Amino acid sequence: MSQPVIKVDHLTKRFGDAASPVTAVNDISFAVPAGTVVGLLGGNGAGKTTTISMLLGLLLPTSGAIRMLGEDMLRHRHRVLTRMNFSSPYVDLPHRLTVAENLTVYGHLYGIPGVRRRVAEIAEALDVTRFLKKPVGQLSAGQKTRVALAKALLNKPEVLLLDEPTASLDPDTADWIRTYLETYRDRTGATILLASHNMLEVERLCGLVLMMRGGVIVDRGTPADLLERYGRDTLEDVFLDIARDRRSGGAEPAADRVGDAAE
Repeated sequence: MSQPVIKVDHLTKRFGDAASPVTAVNDISFAVPAGTVVGLLGGNGAGKTTTISMLLGLLLPTSGAIRMLGEDMLRHRHRVLTRMNFSSPYVDLPHRLTVAENLTVYGHLYGIPGVRRRVAEIAEALDVTRFLKKPVGQLSAGQKTRVALAKALLNKPEVLLLDEPTASLDPDTADWIRTYLETYRDRTGATILLASHNMLEVERLCGLVLMMRGGVIVDRGTPADLLERYGRDTLEDVFLDIARDRRSGGAEPAADRVGDAAE
């Protein structure tokens, strides 16, 4: 089979000085095959955001290796950054710029040809055309979430890293965004890593799930695998069992199913 699009080996990140370090991510490994949607789940402080930041090259790991689209992110991330993107409603765009100005600036940063045409295209696709001329600081939380996703899709990324992509959206709009992401993946073959606290969203979108607690991947598998292993009816109950370190029926951590699928 082809090499994985995302490959993480023994990744560790510590903060602080040598005398009293804080380990945010502790020796994690996983691989994501092309075209897969993988959920990265865990409670606050589990290490999800730190992991995503290292995948993007925003944080340097203390140790370990990251390969994205076949390239070593610690040495050659400039080779693949234009083929990736990231969205989070918790990372603000410049408030004084309008939506159109923000998207145009990012379009130029990404080196997109025909930026004006692409901005209009993605604005229509994500239903943000009606507030293109509005300053981002005047948008509602849900509108900001939608604009953040539009920014992330400007360059038609092959790898899309999403942090709570439907946060602050009403149920109808959130469902529409999930459908759009499914269609985008089916149309382009993009690989998506999704951090979310919405377990219904994860069950719908993700073929594979990585469960983190305390900076460690403590379990992994398909949503159906996890439901069966923990003897639960919903992924939310599985999430609570793992977050509170309660194992149903003495279940043991699964084998590296994500890695197995990519090897």
